[in-house]
Amino acid sequence: MNKTLKLSLLAAAIATSSLAHAENTKMAFLGGFTGPLESLTPPIYAGAKLAIDQVNAQGGSIELLKGDSTCADATAASNVADRMVNSENVSAIVGPMCSGATIAASNNAAIPGGVALISPSATSPALTELKDNDLVFRTAPSDAYQGKMMAKMLKEKGINEVAISYVNNDYGKGFAEALAGAFEAVGGKVAANEAHEDGKADYRAEVGSLASSGAETLVVLAYADGSGQTIIRQAMESGDFAKFVGGDGMVGDKLIDALGGDVDMIATKPGSPELAGKAPFVEAAKAAGMDPDAVFSAQAYDAAFILALAIEKAGSGDRAAVAKAVRAVSNAPGEEILPGEFEKAAAAIKAGKDINYQGASGNHEFDAAGDVPGVIVEMAIKDGQFVEVAVLK
Repeated sequence: MNKTLKLSLLAAAIATSSLAHAENTKMAFLGGFTGPLESLTPPIYAGAKLAIDQVNAQGGSIELLKGDSTCADATAASNVADRMVNSENVSAIVGPMCSGATIAASNNAAIPGGVALISPSATSPALTELKDNDLVFRTAPSDAYQGKMMAKMLKEKGINEVAISYVNNDYGKGFAEALAGAFEAVGGKVAANEAHEDGKADYRAEVGSLASSGAETLVVLAYADGSGQTIIRQAMESGDFAKFVGGDGMVGDKLIDALGGDVDMIATKPGSPELAGKAPFVEAAKAAGMDPDAVFSAQAYDAAFILALAIEKAGSGDRAAVAKAVRAVSNAPGEEILPGEFEKAAAAIKAGKDINYQGASGNHEFDAAGDVPGVIVEMAIKDGQFVEVAVLK
């Protein structure tokens, strides 16, 4: 073989091996840019965008598209997911944020299209039972666990009786059921457990019904920009309740602003454990002008970074290969990869090594259902904003 032919073959081989990096692979972020989680969405999207910006700065080539899946409208979630899967031809999806939207987007677009989807914030226990062909994952723990931790927190604070108002959807129903069962298991009393519909202007009848139970503490499992805010405001105005507890959907500083800053409230949300992946994310987030403690921001970062690693492992944007690679890049064993270490991961993959991503919000060892254990933290209001008080154990 002459020298010129050897050089030509070598150049062709290099071009072929670099094809995955040269391709502009598409990934979608679906979030509640409008609707009852509107104020919580920007930092969650920023978390995903930070991950992709780091990937692209280190040799990746991923275009992050974004779409509005609202939160309360399953049809809107299905439609935007369908557009991303069948028109934009994305290779992976981060989101949606809300449980009902995630189930709708999965069943109507992601699963039929064979697209891996990782939600950073869909917490309903219903996702565990989803028949998803191993395509649907999440980086936040199920509310089956959050309900248990909230129940324990309430008892430890001497709260022995509560009334629960939950938004009538997959998120609210699943959370309320988990909390009620766990609270009663530790000796608490659920005096009332009632659903409400999102999007109403007046919940005084619902508040009155809950207050008639005699409970002094109202647990609101809804959304900060939707029904949850209105229910707490009207309960405060009527004097029916003075103490409030919220789930992760209620943890937004705009909620406090809307209520005048004077609300006696604690809450729970998924947090980031003190593991190796937290510090590099916090540093990068601060450098990007982000709040690293914003609810679900770290989980969104992890979802996007895992999918980027899966694309690298797959060697292209091929949907089946990307989906198959999700566990391969996230679960042990393998060389430890921390947030921001895409170049290190790419080199390890090229060398034929296994990698094990240790994320900003946890190590993300996906189980058979695509769930992760995670941690739950207690939130309280201080100086007009939510602050993390403790990790619940």
